[in-house]
Amino acid sequence: MCETAMMPQECMDNKATRMTIPNLRLNNGFDMPQIGLGTATLNDEAIVPVLVTAINAGYRHIDTAFRYGNQRGVGKGIRDSGVARERLFVTTKLDGEFQGNDRAIAGLDECLRQLGLGYVDLLLIHWPLPQRDQYVATWKTFEKLVDSGKVRSIGVSNFKPAHLERLRASARIHPVANQIQLSPRITREDHVAADRAHNIVTVAWSPLGAGKGMLDDATLKRIGAKYGKSPGQVVLRWNIELGLAAIPRSSNSERIKQNLDIFDFSLTPAEVAEISQLDTGAEPRVDADKSGH
Repeated sequence: MCETAMMPQECMDNKATRMTIPNLRLNNGFDMPQIGLGTATLNDEAIVPVLVTAINAGYRHIDTAFRYGNQRGVGKGIRDSGVARERLFVTTKLDGEFQGNDRAIAGLDECLRQLGLGYVDLLLIHWPLPQRDQYVATWKTFEKLVDSGKVRSIGVSNFKPAHLERLRASARIHPVANQIQLSPRITREDHVAADRAHNIVTVAWSPLGAGKGMLDDATLKRIGAKYGKSPGQVVLRWNIELGLAAIPRSSNSERIKQNLDIFDFSLTPAEVAEISQLDTGAEPRVDADKSGH
């Protein structure tokens, strides 16, 4: 292992890791790597070799959640990678069972126990669940967790602009990120604009499409052929050009490396706009109690 806590990321031999993976500055001064690894649907056993491969390939942003049931495996993968903890940006999320006054305290403690970590870089409310009307109270607990030092940054996931406005109205610490389903087929320009207006980083989950078909699009193939890149790489570059973070999920070692090999080309403004026009205008129904995310 060539990397230590004091050595630069560029010491890795892989082509992708010789590229500089850009950071996005959060509104509290911390940095988030713009491309991360999603881990939804991968269990404790499956995620360990995936994480070792990804971290050795250059990933420094790892996304998990309590509901994924894989935090023990995520922690083991981090340890097995040999890369120092402080060089990684680890996100986890707490779902509905931890909403309400102070319930998130026990939830985070359990996440840290499973991960084997002393802190997480980013803690998210997994879903707003407005029918329960507890996300504002939950946020107050998240603010206490920042004060405790067990969390560096706090944010939300799957929040619509109206949810964010209500939360921000009484927040002492404002969200640094909003993680939402976003891809060229579901651009959610209104959500992104609302996040940006409040200096909130938008993080795209399922950036390569939630199902099959999007990466077969002729526009993505044509643009990819121009740059010698795959449609998936074009999509991830589109996220970069828009100033978004993205957390593609893959268990394939070559695809994991390929998803980082996007920093040696740029899309033109016209190409970015053309890809954005692939939006179907249809909002998929996502059930918070059934979604893999």
